[in-house]
Amino acid sequence: MHDHRLKDILPFVASVECGSFTAAAERLHVTGSAISKSVSRLETRLGSRLLERTTRSLHLTDAGSAYYQTCLRILEDLAEAEAVLAAQRTIPSGRLRLAVPTTYGRLNVMPLLMPFCQQHPELALSLSFSDRFVDLFEEGVDVAVRIGGAPDLPASLGWRNMGREQMQFCASPVYLAREGRPEDEAALLNHRAILYERVDGSTKPWLFTTEDGQPHWREVPYRLALGDVDAQLQAVIAGLGVAQMPSWLIQHAVKQGDLEIILPQLQPEGLTLSVVWPRRKQFLPKVDALLSALTALEIR
Repeated sequence: MHDHRLKDILPFVASVECGSFTAAAERLHVTGSAISKSVSRLETRLGSRLLERTTRSLHLTDAGSAYYQTCLRILEDLAEAEAVLAAQRTIPSGRLRLAVPTTYGRLNVMPLLMPFCQQHPELALSLSFSDRFVDLFEEGVDVAVRIGGAPDLPASLGWRNMGREQMQFCASPVYLAREGRPEDEAALLNHRAILYERVDGSTKPWLFTTEDGQPHWREVPYRLALGDVDAQLQAVIAGLGVAQMPSWLIQHAVKQGDLEIILPQLQPEGLTLSVVWPRRKQFLPKVDALLSALTALEIR
């Protein structure tokens, strides 16, 4: 890459962020003409128009929008490389992006992040909630917490196993007082089931462990099927039936006495909990500090 290529990126990014060549020139301490010529030179070399100009504002074209995101990643990578080499490399600082599963993140990760943010005031933490597997490189994520997924990840990603969730049968004390406590699997199957409904409209079956320790799924009739785990939890607490849910989801309700565990000998292991990150970032102070804080999520 020739030197002028990087030099042209900075005026382009500044023009997009400032909304005009004049404002970009003030930020970079150059003339507006220099900014305009730099962006035009960039467009000529790329053979594509990046900005639509009017007398009052600038607007990204589709090609410009895609190129702008690429430029941001390049500049961020340079900033992170400099941070690694900086004299005060032990101080976590800068923007830090973390992606977490929606409900698990709210219940388990957020309580860890409060003291983490207080401990590291130089960090600007960006937290996204989603139940899909984010692409860390495509979306610029530094660390992701995941539920499920195989550990056979590309060499470019670091991975830490945090343990496995336990799938526990539970019901409210009110429901058990009214309907009775099941003593075995057969009795459990006669109770009113509250199931999780998938996006495609199917219901998630119950998971059991056979006598030889092998897991097996069993379809069960249900009284209520809900497409949201928080709603499912509230329905069970309200005494509408029995459900099988991960231990991390119900642990607070159990501790508060709102739910009771049923037939703990039947509870199988569920999905793997893990943390992943781009290996090239793992020695950055901010990423290292976050990975250390997330060890508190390990299931022991």
